Amino acid sequence: MAATCVVATASCSSDGESSDQATSSSDAPTTEEAAGAYLALGDSVPFGYRGGTPAEFSDAANFVGYPELVAEDLGLDVINASCPGETTASLIDVTAQSNGCGNGSQSGSGYRATYPLHVRYDAVDQSQLDFAVDTLEETEVDLVTVQIGANDVFICQRTTADRCTSPATLQALGQTVQAGLDRILKTLREHYDGQIVVVTYYALNYADAFGAATKTLGDGIAQIAEVNGADLADGYEAFRARAAETGGDSAAAGLVRPDDVHPSEEGQRLLADAVTAVVED
Repeated sequence: MAATCVVATASCSSDGESSDQATSSSDAPTTEEAAGAYLALGDSVPFGYRGGTPAEFSDAANFVGYPELVAEDLGLDVINASCPGETTASLIDVTAQSNGCGNGSQSGSGYRATYPLHVRYDAVDQSQLDFAVDTLEETEVDLVTVQIGANDVFICQRTTADRCTSPATLQALGQTVQAGLDRILKTLREHYDGQIVVVTYYALNYADAFGAATKTLGDGIAQIAEVNGADLADGYEAFRARAAETGGDSAAAGLVRPDDVHPSEEGQRLLADAVTAVVED
């Protein structure tokens, strides 16, 4: 995970004109054939972040994540509220530490303040969770997906003395992610009794220690999903077999972008298939 660009931040290429996200972002896409609404929550993986030139950042449609693919597969109208750099804490509270969504990017400003998201938030101080609650109260939603926690890992790597490698630090990280996800899911459940699918993360390399830690993080996320009546789309297993063909390296297998941590188009397709399989089961 120690890569030049971290998951969910635009810190590698966020030089561009600043804009007020609440007034400049694009509205949710619609399709005439849509059978219902699908709300996607999370970080840069569901957002579809893949780097690129600053000129591409001005149009969120340039970024396609697995939610758009799932929506097409299921005939749903996607409302992709995800934000590059979101953490479990910042998804709940916009002022909390993020890894580049509202604050914390190496470039000095958050993605939300600089570039449009896939949807239009009501205000610059509205959290992703608050947006989700408003959406659930105002829209008939048939499916919700949540993928969050990777940016907690990157912040841990950057701010702890052991770079998030000791058992004690990893345990504390896992508890933080679990507590945040539990609060998110409980809040969603207060307003929605339909299907929620929690998506876990793939490993960059299934053969190294951090790949094993990614599995442990996913196991903790799965426990919280079950407690809150949510289904699980196992992103870790979605990549594992293909990565095994290259000794465990997801990038070498073409599932992760070179010198990056974000899924390739093929990787996003596998995540979409994992979600769709759970929904159709």
